[in-house]
Amino acid sequence: MVEYVGAIHIHSVFSDGSGEVAQIAALADEAGLDFIILTDHNTLRALKEGYEKWYGRTLLLAGCEINDKENKNHYLAFNISETFSTRLPAREIVRKVKDAGGIGFIAHPHEKRTSMKEHPPYPWTEWDTEDFTGIEIWNHMSEWMEGLTEENKYQWFMHPLRSIVAPQSETLELWDHLNTQRRVVGIGGVDAHAHKVNLLGFFEVEVFPYKVLFKSIRTHILAYEKIENDGTPESVLKARNVIYEALRAGRCFVANYYHADASGFRFFAESENRIFQMGEEVPLRNNTRLRVLLPNMSGEIRLIKNGIVYDRVENIDAEFHIAEPGAYRVEVYLEKKAWIFSNHIRIR
Repeated sequence: MVEYVGAIHIHSVFSDGSGEVAQIAALADEAGLDFIILTDHNTLRALKEGYEKWYGRTLLLAGCEINDKENKNHYLAFNISETFSTRLPAREIVRKVKDAGGIGFIAHPHEKRTSMKEHPPYPWTEWDTEDFTGIEIWNHMSEWMEGLTEENKYQWFMHPLRSIVAPQSETLELWDHLNTQRRVVGIGGVDAHAHKVNLLGFFEVEVFPYKVLFKSIRTHILAYEKIENDGTPESVLKARNVIYEALRAGRCFVANYYHADASGFRFFAESENRIFQMGEEVPLRNNTRLRVLLPNMSGEIRLIKNGIVYDRVENIDAEFHIAEPGAYRVEVYLEKKAWIFSNHIRIR
């Protein structure tokens, strides 16, 4: 497998972000990212105006974040060429993205932030659909704002990376439940806007600078083929297809780069002399086992089965012999700090 690392859920001046698209991509390249996915609200202007291309080593892809007619139920839509009316109910938007050949992820599904009246929460409420590809299991901006208080706000403005602890337990619980029924892919989002805020009435600070957030929640994908960056439109199209295919299939995991670089993490199954990747279904046999490899350091590896901790190991790798069907995934902690969250392998 070939691993690529990206940041997802980013806003520019084409909606409510403060950064120019090319500037954002240049910062991503400086941060060493292989790809970023722009998700301006209800617009594909970046795609239409030709911004989907290579910027150094970084590929910028242009999706969008669509909301329903009540400005609720935000949906990250990728691999589409046209956006859809915000007058539609959320389940119709989800269906249209799927019918157009796109993939979509429910954004910040259980958002509860109350620290700023001008930025209300946007939780997902339309769960009577199965047409979504997956959900955003970890959102940097949502977690930051939900934990913001009068007492800690100056510290958190200055050090936004330290405030991120773990995905919401409610989101993980629902994600595990959904995966007992079908594949539901989990991704991480930075939700970057780089808002500028006036503090104490006389100086302006940038909250969530793009360069800072590119060092927080990252989504790693595993591809079957190498992406060749030769700067041509053909290489952009091929790379686009490779990235979206991996996300659609669930061959990806989420990590908090602030704790450590997670590149090299692997979670896979072995059964009947075959290897199965995250997102796949595996037949249960006498020799079925799950394996975990960490990148050059030891951590607490927790194996989660149907939402419950099934086993745990403190090591640089782990092997679990499986005797029961279920939806299995892995969480990794460094010194009790949440680091890596894999996608599921479903054993039948």
